[in-house]
Amino acid sequence: MASEVPAEAAARYVGVIGPAGASPGECDLARRVGELLAGRGAVLLCGGLGGVMEAAAAGARARGGLTVGLLPGADRTDANPHLTVALATGLGELRNGLLVRACDALIAVGGSWGTLSEIALALRTGTPVVSLAGWALPDAPAETGPLPAATPEEAVALALTLRHGRADGGPHRA
Repeated sequence: MASEVPAEAAARYVGVIGPAGASPGECDLARRVGELLAGRGAVLLCGGLGGVMEAAAAGARARGGLTVGLLPGADRTDANPHLTVALATGLGELRNGLLVRACDALIAVGGSWGTLSEIALALRTGTPVVSLAGWALPDAPAETGPLPAATPEEAVALALTLRHGRADGGPHRA
């Protein structure tokens, strides 16, 4: 008897990254990104805490989306209240690598040092990155990103069309 693959397993997994100490404007952008991802059937992954992570998860949950948080600590109760699944990794900042590897693409909203580390890991491993009101990396090769987006709609459209791992390590369009 063949088993069916759950819809969530076949969906695109998009990470939304950004500062825990995000500005109100960054949170507004992240919330809209979450809403749009849920509306397109994507699974939203994040670091599970506050700021951009919480706003994106809130937006996705408001639209009935699935949200997964990879927490840095060992206590699930540290999770923001908008997560469907909270995974307490106990890995601290090392969970950034786990998040990057679990995603098909990342959308960076705003920027912090943690966000920059996730962008670097993603670019190094060929995970596509879209930047919305975030880090500008003028010396990064255009073909590997991060790709700039002017609006949440553009960021989500890009993230959902990019695929992991070209032969040269950069993303490519589906």
